[in-house]
Amino acid sequence: MSEFIKFFDELSKEDVSLVGGKNANLGEMISKANVPVPFGFAITAKAYQYFIEKNNLYSKISVEMKRLTDINDTKTLQSVGKNIREMIEGADIPEDLEQEIKESYRKLAEKIGIEKPFVAVRSSATAEDLPGASFAGQQETYLNVRGEEELIEKTKKCFASLFTDRAIFYRIEKGFDWRKVSLSVGVQKMVNSKAAGVMFTLDVRNGDTSKIVIEGAWGLGEYIVQGTVTPDHWLVDKETMKIVETKISDKPIMLLRAPGGGNIEQTVMEDMRRKPCLTDEQVIELARYGKQLEEHYQHAEDIEWALDADENKLYIIQCRPETFWSERKGTEAKVITKAEAVLTGLAASPGVGIGAVKKVIELRDLSKVQKGDVLVTKMTTPDMVPAMEKASAIVTDEGGSTSHAAIVSRELGIPCVVGTGEATKKLNDGEIITVDGSSGKVYLGKLEIEAREEEDYSNLPETKTKIYVNLGIPGIAEKIAKRPVDGVGLMREEFILATYVKEHPLALIEQGRQQFFIDKLAEGIEKVVKAFNPRPVILRFSDFKTNEYRELKGGEKFEPHEDNPMLGWRGCSRYVSPKYKDAFVLELEAVKKVRAKGYKNLWVMLPFPRTVKEVVEVEKIMEEHGLKRGEDLKLILMAEIPSNIFLADKFSEHCDGFSIGSNDLTQLILGVDRDSEILGKMGYFDERNEAVLRAIEHLIKTAHEKGKIVGICGQAPSNYPDFARFLVKCGIDSISVNPDVIAKTRRIVAEAEKELGRGL
Repeated sequence: MSEFIKFFDELSKEDVSLVGGKNANLGEMISKANVPVPFGFAITAKAYQYFIEKNNLYSKISVEMKRLTDINDTKTLQSVGKNIREMIEGADIPEDLEQEIKESYRKLAEKIGIEKPFVAVRSSATAEDLPGASFAGQQETYLNVRGEEELIEKTKKCFASLFTDRAIFYRIEKGFDWRKVSLSVGVQKMVNSKAAGVMFTLDVRNGDTSKIVIEGAWGLGEYIVQGTVTPDHWLVDKETMKIVETKISDKPIMLLRAPGGGNIEQTVMEDMRRKPCLTDEQVIELARYGKQLEEHYQHAEDIEWALDADENKLYIIQCRPETFWSERKGTEAKVITKAEAVLTGLAASPGVGIGAVKKVIELRDLSKVQKGDVLVTKMTTPDMVPAMEKASAIVTDEGGSTSHAAIVSRELGIPCVVGTGEATKKLNDGEIITVDGSSGKVYLGKLEIEAREEEDYSNLPETKTKIYVNLGIPGIAEKIAKRPVDGVGLMREEFILATYVKEHPLALIEQGRQQFFIDKLAEGIEKVVKAFNPRPVILRFSDFKTNEYRELKGGEKFEPHEDNPMLGWRGCSRYVSPKYKDAFVLELEAVKKVRAKGYKNLWVMLPFPRTVKEVVEVEKIMEEHGLKRGEDLKLILMAEIPSNIFLADKFSEHCDGFSIGSNDLTQLILGVDRDSEILGKMGYFDERNEAVLRAIEHLIKTAHEKGKIVGICGQAPSNYPDFARFLVKCGIDSISVNPDVIAKTRRIVAEAEKELGRGL
């Protein structure tokens, strides 16, 4: 094929300038990220440029663009956009390009084994889907397109959509020169969607990076993005891969493929309206894909998915960087009032907005919205973006936390409440209201607000207790290393193995590819230790459980089935096992490779050490492979089993310190499955239980008597100030937390040290 056509498996994320962010990411996911993506091809940006040049359109577009001196002049903006789109749609695609597009469609049909397949025709601009520049609904997408002639027609419409009113407005706002932005068109096998939706690899309501949000509804996903249907909602814990929140909505209508092509709206059968559109198993499968993509791109992701009715298979159909929480800085406001809210919906974008209500029932009402007004509508559409830009807040009747209104509001930094059900009925034009986007509440009148600093790193107090950070994704190490932390208290190997290696170590050994494992693991480790050097980085050796190891490529051959993997073959018991020892040696070689480059700030940690004998055996294996514990290399033990507490004095003889794993320690002391919803709701799982506190106190006291250090990894100290005070009182040496609560934890610890007279 020429430079005008590229099939997805020829593309990677490096090809944004050729095929735009959308198509480049589709290629990347197919060729490198190993997630299921419907196949297709890209009509490149060079093809678009060829089309524009052959029709002498650059000069004509330039004349129109010069008319637009103020992007807030809505009438001129609409006129300019309309004229340019008509020019493009009225032009002919050059014959040689047209034939290449048609031939590629035939090749796609042959590859997927379907004659005249339905395809999705998606615009992919060369400046979109970049971190910091992602924006919902910029150019057009056409679904269920079938046949060569319709494909040519929709390709031209995609070219023209580079000049929709909203796209022109956005580019000028972002500082993109229209002459330097081209458009590629993605032609992708259409998923016959039984259900579809969106997924974010963080909680879009509050930026919690430990969670994954999935929303979905019956049929095509367009009604979710548009806010036409309030979707089903799931929240998944990224670490445990457990569903922690479920909200099933009433879904009265859906958008489906029409028999002859195009889309058709249908009423959902009564018995299906409140039925979840995904099973719990499918939710977890999607969450795993989301986690895999985040680890691959090393950035929080905004993902679209679909469940194919013909294959009953989940597909990822788009992936782009999440931009709001990933780039967010500054303050968040909250309402101070005892007044009753007039409306309650979903908290979609944080902060508080106060202004006069301007209801937008039809697009012609957009001109009513002036700077500082509150835009109230049934649902927002991409055409409303210029008006949304002016608003102090946005309130909608419909939509979820991943609807168009929510996504755009977060990028614009505008408070937003969605899914209120009756905002357009209850609120009147001209009324002054206060919108609290952090709580999802809307109040009548102008209420008092309080601004709260978010992770302000200035003027932080010094603490005697070291504040470390937990880190799993090497790609963010450089960014996190700039924050006021004393080092990395827990670096998890599992993220590197799942992202960089992806294959079971024993399978690689069987293939003679040991060096691949060593190099990839060392590459990930080095990124972190280099960023934090000379501050210590405590690397925890692999702690996958058998069911997790089985998911790595080739893992099924080497992993037994265990009914309770949490208490099964994990941690140190694997390292000393003849069945796994050779794989552990590869981990040691990777550590040795990094330390040989001079990174002596790399320490190591053993997970789940059940017996002293195990630790002695592991220490011997380490020494045999050139990693001897001493001044130059610290060996830390996870303290997460009661035996670690009872025999703390004996374990101390074979390590330099302990790191308390409070989750496992709590569940094993109290006999509580930490993932049990029933026991969790009953309050049984609590790190502050007296038995757990006594165990921690005993460990710290015994370890200190032996001259060993003790830390803790987890969120409990930042969630419970009283727990932090207890740890400080016991004399803990370090507390390691997630990146989002560094400042909060340092302040809590400083206050506790001050109260107890233990500070610097």
